[in-house]
Amino acid sequence: MTITLTKETVGLEDFITDSPENQEWIDGNLVEKAGMTIRHSKIQSRIARLWGNYLRESGQGGEAYVELPCVTVDRGRRPDVCYLTPELIAQFGNAATLPQSPPLIAEIASPSDAAEDLFAKATEYLESGCVEVWLVFPESNRLLILTQTQTWAFHRPDNVETQIILLGFRTSLSELFD
Repeated sequence: MTITLTKETVGLEDFITDSPENQEWIDGNLVEKAGMTIRHSKIQSRIARLWGNYLRESGQGGEAYVELPCVTVDRGRRPDVCYLTPELIAQFGNAATLPQSPPLIAEIASPSDAAEDLFAKATEYLESGCVEVWLVFPESNRLLILTQTQTWAFHRPDNVETQIILLGFRTSLSELFD
């Protein structure tokens, strides 16, 4: 997702208590998330719906969210899609911002995103409490799953499944990308 700096400089505590919509906190600046395409939005919605349906059907509990404000090692972020366990919801469900990364995150690449930036963001999430990150590349019909120790690569029409979080969830990449 392409980001542009705003002129406003704020502290991380300000972001935590009142995170502005469509903005992240990076190096002391509010940064607007931009560059979302219609296809990006469609895939974001599909992942959230598929994870949410699976949560309901499997009885695992928790909730799928889009653009949930969270704090990483040293930044304030808004992952495209994420999952919170019932325990995290019980503990932080009324907070303005999650004080850590969600355990499962999906980031959807925009056409202008640099791969290195997406991998750096995934590493940031993994260093902040996330267990599994999905990097979704709509233009190439690919999806990578990253954990602390492994990376899995999938290409349409492969079936993809969660590796650590939401065990048992499975879908085809055709369902995401069509």
